[in-house]
Amino acid sequence: MRNFCFVFLFSISTFGQTQYPKDYFRSPLDIPIQLSGNFGELRPNHIHSGFDCKTQQKVGLNVYATADGYVSRIKISEIGYGKAIYIAHPNGYTTVYGHLQSGYGDIEKAIKKEQYKAKSYEIDVSLNPNDLVVKKGDIIAISGNTGGSDGPHLHFEIRDTQSEKIINPMYFGFDTVITDSKRPAISSLWVYPLDDNSIVNQSKRPISVNLSLQEDGSYIAEKISATGTIGFGITTFDYDDVSWNSNGIFRVQTFLNGKSDFRFQFDTFAFDETRMINNLIDYERYKKLGQRVQKLFMKNPFPLSIIKPGSNNGIISVSSNITQSYRIEVADFSENISKIFIPIQYSTLPTKVTPVPLTSKYFVKATKENIFSLDNVTVSFPPNTFFDDFYMNFDVKKEKVKLHEDIVPAFSNFSITFEDSITPQKDREKMFIGLVDGKKINYYNTKRYKNSFTIYTKYLGDYKLIKDGVPPKIKSDKHIGGKWISNINELKFTISDALSGIKSYEGYLNGKWILLEYESKTKKLIHRFSDGIVTEGKNDLKVVITDNVGNSTIFETQFFRSQKP
Repeated sequence: MRNFCFVFLFSISTFGQTQYPKDYFRSPLDIPIQLSGNFGELRPNHIHSGFDCKTQQKVGLNVYATADGYVSRIKISEIGYGKAIYIAHPNGYTTVYGHLQSGYGDIEKAIKKEQYKAKSYEIDVSLNPNDLVVKKGDIIAISGNTGGSDGPHLHFEIRDTQSEKIINPMYFGFDTVITDSKRPAISSLWVYPLDDNSIVNQSKRPISVNLSLQEDGSYIAEKISATGTIGFGITTFDYDDVSWNSNGIFRVQTFLNGKSDFRFQFDTFAFDETRMINNLIDYERYKKLGQRVQKLFMKNPFPLSIIKPGSNNGIISVSSNITQSYRIEVADFSENISKIFIPIQYSTLPTKVTPVPLTSKYFVKATKENIFSLDNVTVSFPPNTFFDDFYMNFDVKKEKVKLHEDIVPAFSNFSITFEDSITPQKDREKMFIGLVDGKKINYYNTKRYKNSFTIYTKYLGDYKLIKDGVPPKIKSDKHIGGKWISNINELKFTISDALSGIKSYEGYLNGKWILLEYESKTKKLIHRFSDGIVTEGKNDLKVVITDNVGNSTIFETQFFRSQKP
């Protein structure tokens, strides 16, 4: 086991002046830490809240308690962190370990006990300080690939126990083992005209700006000729010395005529604000092209605590007889800095590139309640669902509602209601509203009342009222019916559903409930005989799979097994 002995120092947060101990936590793994994702990295609909530690592209590594404490929470989910363990420490912080294959020792026994008690694979339980006490360096789990993981790794994060805010682990001494001597890379610079009267380089649309790399590693941008109000955005990422892949940056700071202006820094934030990432980036560009441009301005201010917006929210006013200089500095945690110098001058040259026109009679006023109805569909946006006003495409054709497209981010739920007085009552229980994405249907929990079907969602797009009369499918990965299977240690099934998706799964051996672990990425259900439910000789197995509208499939068989060595 490798144990890191951090020098006893304290780190001072640039924003909050909080002191963090740098010698308290050890590594959660006994291999050198390499990151496939760092704190603050931009992810779909959220800011990454910790370290994604590489596990040599495999599962099965020991995971260690990083300090003394007790297991305060166990959460097992099909999505998100998958199998996750939370340890509360006496210094006021909690560490989180996610995507685990299993717990270890008494922790795994506790997990199984709670699952059998709840008769559910998914559990979320809080524990008392004396239930599962751990010491620094104890093995607590085995690394895995469960939940919303794209590959084997360990998700590790540190939270303030009381506030539950997530804190960059680098503050706790991990910067001494994840060394970084490389400057962040800047791949593109964008400039945005911010109102109807603004023009940038003869364009009323956002445009990219050419950058010239200098000998000292800085960049000089082409001259910006503009009038009105403008703002900038960048695409940027960072490398460290040990991980060999690109990760997120730590800080971006801008300077207008030498004076500090807009900035953001990934040091700590709360979970309830993380969806604000969609307003930090150019969301439309990301959804259309997959490119995350980080905006360095706030056209309409929004409450993301990592941002210090400056006096003008990063918005630059360009007027006659004034030449301005603008500087962007991008830094990693080790204070390696990349700089862009941007000259800005006033210009009255005519517009050559005009905005893409959008003709629609449906205008969404962000601060107001907006209710729109067409044919049998009603859409209701509560106040402040969006941060920006916009003209919305809204149409109903062939029983499908086109609700704009997912290029305007919503920050709270809005409702979509379909009226259907034609479908017989007996069929309505099998109907749901789904988001149509090409050939893919995404199920939404649908509330039914008489002729009405309603969902709550945060996504614009195409929605349709769909009937699902097809039951799920289940298939045993091995033919076990009537056979002796003493040489295998688990039962494994593949399950699927074509429309509304799997809602529940129940398994029984000889009439007793058994734990079935579900991995949604592989569509596998697994029962392990080590749970101790299987009996000597003949066993009767029953598995029931139910989809989200109540269609069920029952799989029944009989097998034989010897428990003797």
